[in-house]
Amino acid sequence: MDHLFLSVRLETDPLALDPGATAWMLAASALVLLMTPGLAFFYGGLVRMKSVLNIMMMSFGAMGVVAVVWALWGYGLAFGPDTLGGWVGDPFANFGLAGLTTTIGTKAAGLPDMVFIGFQATFAIITVALISGAVAERVRFGPWLLFSALWVTLVYSPIAHWVWGGGIFGAEGIIGSKIAALDFAGGTVVHMNAGMAGLMLAVVLGKRLGFMRDPNIRPHNLPFVMLGAGLLWFGWFGFNAGSELTADATAGLAWTNTLLATSAALLGWLLVERLRDGHATSLGAASGAVAGLVAITPACGFVDPMASIAIGAVAGGVCALAVALKFRVGLDDSLDVVAVHFIGGLWGTLSLGFFAVPSSKTGGGLFYGGGLAQFWPQILTALIVTAWTAVMTTLIGLAIHKTMGMRVTDADERSGIDVTEHAETAYELAMVGGSFHPGEHRGAGAASSPGGSMAADPVREAEAARGGVPQ
Repeated sequence: MDHLFLSVRLETDPLALDPGATAWMLAASALVLLMTPGLAFFYGGLVRMKSVLNIMMMSFGAMGVVAVVWALWGYGLAFGPDTLGGWVGDPFANFGLAGLTTTIGTKAAGLPDMVFIGFQATFAIITVALISGAVAERVRFGPWLLFSALWVTLVYSPIAHWVWGGGIFGAEGIIGSKIAALDFAGGTVVHMNAGMAGLMLAVVLGKRLGFMRDPNIRPHNLPFVMLGAGLLWFGWFGFNAGSELTADATAGLAWTNTLLATSAALLGWLLVERLRDGHATSLGAASGAVAGLVAITPACGFVDPMASIAIGAVAGGVCALAVALKFRVGLDDSLDVVAVHFIGGLWGTLSLGFFAVPSSKTGGGLFYGGGLAQFWPQILTALIVTAWTAVMTTLIGLAIHKTMGMRVTDADERSGIDVTEHAETAYELAMVGGSFHPGEHRGAGAASSPGGSMAADPVREAEAARGGVPQ
């Protein structure tokens, strides 16, 4: 009887605490936060040995900067009351989260506002971190932190407001009142947004030294890549299923679709590799899984399981083919952020025009009796988000690059950005029998080997390359 009373009370009073939904959303928030360290491992394995700490620090730096910005004004920009005709929320309505610490149910029935705020903060964090992969191995850490703060303020938060915060794409917005686009968990807000930002920032900063010429530009640690992909897949269940904001049948559907689409994409990528290159690789498996996770994100709560398999399979094949395009156009998208996140997110967003199941939010996609009615809103939303992100990211990137200098010097890039930016190395290496072995560093300046050879201190090597003397 108590359970029945609780259920009825929650249905009629959205401001009453729902313990089940709250517990699930706390867990989902933790899962999504774990995705950013997972991304750090994924990206860390993909870069060269001399750059691994820097690319991981870019993810951790995003965690620090974005969380603070989100609490101060980012949440208000994204989910505050409409200002400027719904183009952005009011950053001062709850500046510093004032007035929200004890409120319940203003954003989701039965859910404390602080849980909703924390959940959304994890989305903002990983969106910024994703961008770093496009410009890996050539960005100064300080300017990256400034870019993170400006980008989450001027790009991410407005787009989140448009799509999820009741802005221009909301039911009463200037666009949403006429057409209703669907984005369950962030195909536009997170993935297309990060992918286009990565593209524009890569153009602003230029190519790495030796791009398409140096055979040593390749992943240095594939086990890291697979570990990172596994952590991303694990956390993505919170990302997608948590976006329902409660524990119900739709959350279960999103969870299952996330599993199926990712599995199908992994197989689709491996099939392309096998047919094109003659081998199915561990890197392909990890990349295919991420492509599937990206593609199903906007669709996971709006399609049935068989459609999710189709969406994932197409994503795996298309993204695998898209990776090769950067070499044809000479774009140094270091870790394939554009090919996986922009292309995968675009496909996932457009796929709803074909596969959406009829519901209160849509008449259905082409294959479910709705014709192309849902397809056009998806295209328009994708175009608007892409245009805003492209213009604003270019302006932010150019402003920082021309004033502070966002890119490291050529000498620092050659020496290794880990040493020059962080005064650290990921591995301590010593020469033993003519080959390098980790963990045998024996002194501050050099490590002796049984054969009498010496391994120079990487900090001294970097300083020598720059013409300085280490302190």
